Amino acid sequence: MLDAILDLIQPFGLSDNLTFGIAVAAAFLGVLALAFLAYLFTRYVIVATLARAIMRSESQRDDTFAKMKVFSRLSHAAPAAVIYALGPAVFAPFPVAVQAIETASLLYLTLMIVLFIDALMNAGLAIYRTYEISKTFPIMSFVQIAKLLLYFFGAITVLSLVLGQSPFGFFAGLGAMTAVLMLVFKDPILGFVAGIQLSANRMVSVGDWIEMPQFSVDGDIIEIGLTTVKIRNFDKTITTIPTQSLINDSFKNWRGMQETGGRRIKRAIHLDVSSVKFCDAEMLARFSKIQYIADYIAAKKTELSAFNTSAGVDTSTLVNGRHLTNIGTFRAYIEAYLRAHPKISDTFTFLVRQLKPTENGLPIEIYVFTTTTDWIEYESIQSDIFDHLFAAAPEFDLRLFQNPTGGDFARLNLPKSAASKVPE
Repeated sequence: MLDAILDLIQPFGLSDNLTFGIAVAAAFLGVLALAFLAYLFTRYVIVATLARAIMRSESQRDDTFAKMKVFSRLSHAAPAAVIYALGPAVFAPFPVAVQAIETASLLYLTLMIVLFIDALMNAGLAIYRTYEISKTFPIMSFVQIAKLLLYFFGAITVLSLVLGQSPFGFFAGLGAMTAVLMLVFKDPILGFVAGIQLSANRMVSVGDWIEMPQFSVDGDIIEIGLTTVKIRNFDKTITTIPTQSLINDSFKNWRGMQETGGRRIKRAIHLDVSSVKFCDAEMLARFSKIQYIADYIAAKKTELSAFNTSAGVDTSTLVNGRHLTNIGTFRAYIEAYLRAHPKISDTFTFLVRQLKPTENGLPIEIYVFTTTTDWIEYESIQSDIFDHLFAAAPEFDLRLFQNPTGGDFARLNLPKSAASKVPE
């Protein structure tokens, strides 16, 4: 190329030095012009055409490549390739300049290729996250380790170009630096191993609700990275914990509850033991008017009457034989009420039981599951149920247990006649 330009300038009769200088400058400007044209052609023809083709396709996922401008980085590699190819021909008389141009061009090409692959990984990760499998098998940690290797090999390539040595020489020297590398990259290595374990064993996934009291974590996982896991707590704060903590420490994952579609209600009503008694005729007549247990009362009256008659029981005293109690009837009412509730599941464990009496009264525990896992709806269902049961307990002549101190407690739980005798 330089010789062709010299042949064009020599007929003008200029001095040899001036002719050579003009030829070199013209050749250099010509190379820059060709590099700029290569950039324009690549960016506004090839890349633009490819982007339009992607945006017009039926699939929406490949639009990510255009939106994240993945291929536009290739347009920056075109001028470097032109300079690398034509530069040595222009500066052939200057070996040092040729070496510098080749090295600079390769360095720029290496940088652009690394950035292109990095953008390609980001786009691939964004597309992968649109699939449902990304929630159960996150690949963020794998992408991060791939980027780490990419930049590592890129740095080795840059060093080999700058120092003019083979990259294999650097890799040979890495054996002696293994201990140092293990120390420097300890967290990424531990995080990578932990990420593999988490993904392989399906211990956690993006979107899982987890609890880790030791880290004040109570919320949904939003990102599983190479060295850290991000959790958005329910107070909207973000907690970041080391990935290996999910392997080394215990945590509660609520995914099972969300997958089954039911959430447990496990709460007790504490009743005053002194209000428990047998049901007399007046109470049974009153309970028979309660819709949910009318059939239950009729069936139990028939059953118990037959038993007492066959056993020759003296029913003039309620302690003799078998009789209904207000607390047993209340338990039957709770069970009937919950079975009729449209938001209580009949496919999971359904239990209304009496627990061991304590200094806080006699607990009647409800152990059932709702038909929804939505937190707000769940809390509303639970509150409505206990609102009703707290109000219904006095209808069975039962008193709810409370534990204020002194005379206030006594007056809450004793009849008015007895409460008036409690000292101040």
